[in-house]
Amino acid sequence: MVFNTGAALLDAIVLSVVSRDAEGTYGYRITQEVREVLDVSESTLYPVLRRLQKDQCLTVYDREYGGRNRRYYKVTEQGMVQLNMYRSEWMSYSGKISAILFGEEE
Repeated sequence: MVFNTGAALLDAIVLSVVSRDAEGTYGYRITQEVREVLDVSESTLYPVLRRLQKDQCLTVYDREYGGRNRRYYKVTEQGMVQLNMYRSEWMSYSGKISAILFGEEE
């Protein structure tokens, strides 16, 4: 992708991916889903997950899977508030950018 992905956009995408499952989802799966739209490495995503956890947007729990523990991430109520704010901001921002790039009226 030729456009830079800022921290806020990456946070929004990660929160959106995690929010899809009410029980939460695990790190590798998050990485794979984010990689469907962005070229990012695990070394980029795991600090994002830790920051969102520190900011109380995500909770973390471990669950046994195949004889090993798998770390799951789940969106908190505060995380949903943040995600909804990101969604609202994205609608406004992307509309303005599209208007400039494609000559559309807002």
